[in-house]
Amino acid sequence: MKNVTKFTILKPANEVFEAFVDPANIGNFWFSSSSERWDQGKTVTLRYDEYNAVLDIKVVEVEVNRKIAFLWGPPEDEHQVTITITETGQEASIIEVVEERFDENDPELTFKLVDNKEGWVYMLTCLKGYLEFGITTLRKGMMKDL
Repeated sequence: MKNVTKFTILKPANEVFEAFVDPANIGNFWFSSSSERWDQGKTVTLRYDEYNAVLDIKVVEVEVNRKIAFLWGPPEDEHQVTITITETGQEASIIEVVEERFDENDPELTFKLVDNKEGWVYMLTCLKGYLEFGITTLRKGMMKDL
C-alpha cells in the first residue's frame, strides 16, 4: 500500500532538490533542522522543535536533481519515502512524494493514509510557499493534537 502526492513547483529541479538535501534550507519549509546534507548511505537526524520530536532517516538513494529515497519510522513499521522531481520546463518542476509499506491489514489504515496525505500536502504547500515566494513561516502553522 502506498500514498502518492504531487505538486507543481515553479522552480527548476535543482532548486527543489537543494531545498531537501541542504540543511540550510529544510528549516524554511519542513523540519526545524537537519543534521547534515542528505547523501546516499547516510543517516540524517531531523528535528521538529514545535512537536519536541527527533527522528532519524536512512537515505537509501539519491539521484542529483531527480530523486531522493529514504526510510523512516520504527523497524516494525518502517516506511519508504521516494521524492521524485521532474523538470517540466526551465522554471517548473513536478514533485511527487510516494510513501509506501503501509500495513494493508491495519484496522486504522484509512485514518493513517488520510493523516499521512495531510502531512505531505502541507509540507509541499510550505515548500511551494518557500521556493516561489520566499515564505519561511508556513511550516510552523500546522498544529495537531498529539
